Amino acid sequence: MANETKLPVTKQASPPAFAPEAWHPFESLRKEVDRLFEDFGRGDFWGRSFPTLAGFEKNLTRKFAAAPAVDVVENDKAYEITAELPGMEEKDIEVKLANGGLTIKGEKKEEKEEKQKDYYVSERRYGSFERYFALPDGIDADKIGASFKNGVLKVTLPKTAEAQKPAKTIEVKAS
Repeated sequence: MANETKLPVTKQASPPAFAPEAWHPFESLRKEVDRLFEDFGRGDFWGRSFPTLAGFEKNLTRKFAAAPAVDVVENDKAYEITAELPGMEEKDIEVKLANGGLTIKGEKKEEKEEKQKDYYVSERRYGSFERYFALPDGIDADKIGASFKNGVLKVTLPKTAEAQKPAKTIEVKAS
């Protein structure tokens, strides 16, 4: 034992398992939930941008009471975006391709007027939305198409021939 190093050993009491410092992550979560409910009460809730899991979609504006439901599906030949837009007509919807992304905009105007002998009711509801989808590489922009039927918008984003090729498996060899 020629090169023996001795380190001083100190005994220190460990902090309790539920020390106040242990609750800091929960405190920030509580504050974030409180802020969310405060925003909802002020009506700012839908005007905020929320991240999505895949990062494929970015919500720019939500002025509807609820944003329209959207499905994004990928198959071998294309991506398909399907948006449920009940009560809207194709003239109220705009689909644009610009700056590497696809924007779907819509505005719903609904007016209801009812006159009877002893009462009169007039209601107006307006709402608009705008959703932006960042397009992945390999989209054939010249062949993008959109159709609208029975309140459902379907946008087809065909893949280029290069993007449709199957992935090539490369053999790993020992050196």
